[in-house]
Amino acid sequence: MAKRLTVKYYVEADPAALARRAAQYFVEMAGEAVAAQGCVRIAISGGSTPKAAFEALADPNQPWRSRMPWGKLELFWVDERCVPPGDAESNYRMTREALLDHVPLRPEQIHRIEGELEPEVAAARYESELRNSFRLEGAESPRFDLVALGMGNDGHTASIFPHTAAVHELGRLAVANHLPQKDAWRITLTWPVINHARSVFFLVAGREKAEILREVLMGPYDPERLPSQLIWPSSGILSLILDQDAAVLLPATDKDGCGVLERER
Repeated sequence: MAKRLTVKYYVEADPAALARRAAQYFVEMAGEAVAAQGCVRIAISGGSTPKAAFEALADPNQPWRSRMPWGKLELFWVDERCVPPGDAESNYRMTREALLDHVPLRPEQIHRIEGELEPEVAAARYESELRNSFRLEGAESPRFDLVALGMGNDGHTASIFPHTAAVHELGRLAVANHLPQKDAWRITLTWPVINHARSVFFLVAGREKAEILREVLMGPYDPERLPSQLIWPSSGILSLILDQDAAVLLPATDKDGCGVLERER
């Protein structure tokens, strides 16, 4: 039976507008989750585009900071480089400097990946953290309320890179993934966990992302080469917040800056 996916994309004029829209989206999704269940669990990614969104979210001069239900938030990471938390390459460090140092989150609300450990140990400890935090039993998977993703120039997302073992991982919650192309290890949530979230969205900016974005959304299904195509949420809806440069090869949006694509596989 064919699986259908509705892709909704929202196009902003420039990266600054994209960051503001993303901050607003975080607040809206968090508010809905707290209203429904009293808490919100979010998994975030690294990179320059999310960093700008985090800075907007933490800005005391913007309305989002005061509207975010900080006391009800549990914050997780989609992936991490295998470096100490103070390393310049650390996704945790970027988030701490852009967001955590400026908002009222308690240490117990922050669930980082311990990238300073041996890769397999770090992945196992993060999986254990997920199981404990979500109170999972057996083969249950965590249900994040929101997962924020980026997309690399090579079509990777999270730390699921082309032609790596994580493309084929189905049973684990988090894995250590070796990247031959970078001669490095990363820790990443697996794509079935990402797809199980209530809401999943990509943040993508820059003209250099336009062609790969078009291939991922409109090209043949080839997740071995384009792992971002693995992101096919169980909700049947995938959202993207883009700037004009990234969206230039996609079908035109409506007057509100919104476009829709239907995918089937």
